[in-house]
This record gives sequence, C-alpha cells and structure tokens, in this order.
Amino acid sequence: QVLLVESGGGSVQAGGSLRLSCAASGYINRPYCMAWFRQAPGKEREGVAYITRSGTTKYADSVKGRFAISQDNAKNTLYLDMNNLKPEDTAMYYCAADWGTRSWLDGQQRTFNYWGQGTQVTVSS
Repeated sequence: QVLLVESGGGSVQAGGSLRLSCAASGYINRPYCMAWFRQAPGKEREGVAYITRSGTTKYADSVKGRFAISQDNAKNTLYLDMNNLKPEDTAMYYCAADWGTRSWLDGQQRTFNYWGQGTQVTVSS
C-alpha cells in the first residue's frame, strides 16, 4: 500500500526558512503528480505546489518565488523548500500523490487519493 510520511515542520520566525520532506513507499511506478497542500485552522485545504513525474512544477500565487517543490526519484522523496516565511503560511502541511492526470490538471484535493498525516508549520511575527 502507498505510504506518505511527512517531516521537517516546526516553528520559525517570519523571514525564516524550512524544508519539508515526504518519504513515499509502496509502489513501483511513480505517481503522475505529487503535491503539497496546507490547511490552516478554520480554512479549507489548499494546494500550494505540484510536480509531475517528469519534473514540471506549478505553484499557488501566494507562494510563488518563495517556495520550491522538488523530488529525489532515487530516494522516493518529495521536498518543499520554504523561504521568506510569513505568519500566513502557518498551517498543517500535507503531502499528496495520485496516478491520474486530473491531479495535475485540476489540482483540487479531491483528485488526490493518497495523503500523508501532515506536519505542522508555525510562523511567528
């Protein structure tokens, strides 16, 4: 079975940086798309960064220029480098994966069938 395990969350001050990791296992063929979502208290889960198996990326406007998604195929690990963090980046961050193309084309959480348990990121002002 597919297993996604996030790590790397923590508490930082505004302007700081964090690197999130997502260790993936339980499959032979890599997912078509992997992504990072986040959910703040009282808000809906939103996608912030996506990457296809070929390495194409896209980002939510709110994180463009500050966040970078990448993957190490040899290690089956997904990363999210977060720089110049802001208090509004505070949220639980989730790794997601799917083998369907809709996950990339649509980007909504409903199109991802596999999720990690989440890692908390807290940014103080």
